[in-house]
Amino acid sequence: MEEYIVKIRSINKVTHDVLKIITEKPSGYRFTPGQATEISINKAGWDKERRPFTFTSLPEDHYLEFTIKTYPWHKGVTNELLTLRQNDELILHDVFGAIAFKGEGVFIAGGAGVTPFISIFRFLRSKNELHNNKLLFANKTKSDIILEKEFSELLGNNFINILSDEKVAGCEYGFISEGLLRQHIRTSDTKIYLCGPEPMMEAIEKQLALLGIGEESIIKEGI
Repeated sequence: MEEYIVKIRSINKVTHDVLKIITEKPSGYRFTPGQATEISINKAGWDKERRPFTFTSLPEDHYLEFTIKTYPWHKGVTNELLTLRQNDELILHDVFGAIAFKGEGVFIAGGAGVTPFISIFRFLRSKNELHNNKLLFANKTKSDIILEKEFSELLGNNFINILSDEKVAGCEYGFISEGLLRQHIRTSDTKIYLCGPEPMMEAIEKQLALLGIGEESIIKEGI
């Protein structure tokens, strides 16, 4: 398994707990929108602590971008990322991931589960092929919404926010329900792209089954 040491070009917050990290791109390093790699931090005590993160840049970009939710209370890798600065180094590993664009559909994400879809939507925009793809994005509060402005510009009315912990004008309140899915999914052969916490995904898959949508129509990360 190959390792690639890359320097951080920039590191900034995009929400109160989400980082955008831009790094060098190794020569010949390739991925498709939706894929990820395992990353560790190139310093003593952290170089073996690998965590999976999704690419949010485009394959043709001359840099790599990662949009990473941090969990400071875990005192783990994402907390350590908060201490890094420009020119610090990360270690990248092989590319993996089963999420890839397979046709127009409904994207359903919970929290940081949206990250595989960022590169996909940016790629579709670059090809002028956003068409009627939709994003149902579940979060706790409005401040948790990752790249809200960009998704609004990309998708317009096809960007639907669902907030569980606060009522905000223009957002659905509560959790993603069968009724909400029925409202936005037109036919049983609609492609469904699903990524989020495991309990959420399991609940939504059960709701999708009630709508007649089988596993063959669901694109998600393999276990």
